[in-house]
Amino acid sequence: MKILMVCLGNICRSPLAEGILASKLNEDFTVDSAGTISMHEGSQPDKRAIKTAQNHGIDISQQRSRPITKNDLQKFDKIFCMDLKNYEDVVSMAENEDQRRKISLFLEEAGNFGENNEVPDPYWGDLSDFEKVYQLLDEASERIAKQLIYNE
Repeated sequence: MKILMVCLGNICRSPLAEGILASKLNEDFTVDSAGTISMHEGSQPDKRAIKTAQNHGIDISQQRSRPITKNDLQKFDKIFCMDLKNYEDVVSMAENEDQRRKISLFLEEAGNFGENNEVPDPYWGDLSDFEKVYQLLDEASERIAKQLIYNE
């Protein structure tokens, strides 16, 4: 199964989500990430994201930012978006209902509905904001990994 994590610039939330979820899944799964903008294309994740992941034994330093493409909507089985704006942007790229069904909010997929269904962007914050996002992503990834492994 191929899973894509999506945030705005692909340097904070989605690289963390990629690293965390990949660490919880086996080799039957491929996890990647992308952004809805290309501003950081080719860049490493934010240094604070790298540091936060390292603090938890996950290395995301080899990841590189890239924008999501129409091909991604064909290639990936599940596309998890970090917030509602990312979700709307990715859904607008979908060419058919099959592609639309692949797209969901990451936290909703993990069972968080209502006001707590978006992963906050830590970019303008400090290391503690990245840690909060890490904890949120880790908890959600644990739930999603269990669902994915159970359904495999």
